[in-house]
Amino acid sequence: MDNQADQEPRTGLTPHLTIRDGRAAEAIEFYAKAFGATEHIRVPADDKKRLMHAHLTVNDTSLMLHDDFPEHRGGGEAPAPAGVLLHLQVDDADKWFNAATAAGAEVVLPIGDQFWGDRYGQVRDPFGHLWSIGCPIKK
Repeated sequence: MDNQADQEPRTGLTPHLTIRDGRAAEAIEFYAKAFGATEHIRVPADDKKRLMHAHLTVNDTSLMLHDDFPEHRGGGEAPAPAGVLLHLQVDDADKWFNAATAAGAEVVLPIGDQFWGDRYGQVRDPFGHLWSIGCPIKK
């Protein structure tokens, strides 16, 4: 893992995922297998059972995640992920799609050539997050 203090400040938009059921550490392992994620930092919570923060890089882009903390958002179970699609624009959509499904992602939309010119498909990770994977159709 890199020392985050040694990195230049980042700008842009970074997805920050809430992982339900205390499975953030499991999510890190999944994203490493499915999407080649590199872990930069992992910060455990005071209870040592959950992760307060983790910073990964997927496809040269930051992804942050943490376990759910109902006590800091009014209680109850976090809602299932909905309304957000994480898109990976990659060099070889089939390779990335196959790695994701081999790691345990559920196929939502099979990979295929699309009318807009991309090879594209969608998967749902074991934590409920929806991912699309695409690249230009190779000629």
